Amino acid sequence: MGENEINRGHYKRLRDRFMSNGLEGFHDYEILELLLTLTDRKNVKPPAKEAIKIFGSLKAVLEADPKDLKEIKGVGDNNVFGLKIAQAVARRYLADRVVGADFIRSANDVIEYLTHKLRDRAKEAFIVIYLNGRNQIIRMEELFEGTLTTSAVYPREVVKNALKNNAAALVFVHNHPSGTLTPSRDDMAITKKLKQALTTIDVSVHDHLIIAGDGYYSFADHGVL
Repeated sequence: MGENEINRGHYKRLRDRFMSNGLEGFHDYEILELLLTLTDRKNVKPPAKEAIKIFGSLKAVLEADPKDLKEIKGVGDNNVFGLKIAQAVARRYLADRVVGADFIRSANDVIEYLTHKLRDRAKEAFIVIYLNGRNQIIRMEELFEGTLTTSAVYPREVVKNALKNNAAALVFVHNHPSGTLTPSRDDMAITKKLKQALTTIDVSVHDHLIIAGDGYYSFADHGVL
């Protein structure tokens, strides 16, 4: 029996397991194998195991820089494309699941999406969630990127987009690549500045969320909004 035939048999068993029980019982490297087989027919078990060993988890592999992934023997451009498209599809799915939903009732799904989107960003990103009068999510939009200071976030831009989306309320979100969940002085100042600007058009601010790693900080929950 040739190597290609052995590989085909192995990956057929992995696929059959997945089709029967989903990812239940799969190791991270086995899930990575399945993803790699979408773009490669050779034996991808060694590079899958090596990637998990280097980066530590499936999540970390999917969030890794493409150039770092290609340092692994057996991982090429097609493999990286497959991994990145899988990550992008997961993010689109999580976003589509919450648009149109009630923000309060779907808060956990919103946090899951935001954490997935922001936890691997090297720079700070400022996202606005637009809500209608029934607190349903109209849209989520990234407005600014870079170190967030009072001079980097423009209230006029936020007001303009709130009007364009016919929003009744907004939720602000940004990430802390440093990993700390504590709001900075600028975070507090930006929130106050934006809230004051939005008051002039009768749009309220429901919350400001800080995402850091797998955790988050809510201004509303801490009574500082």
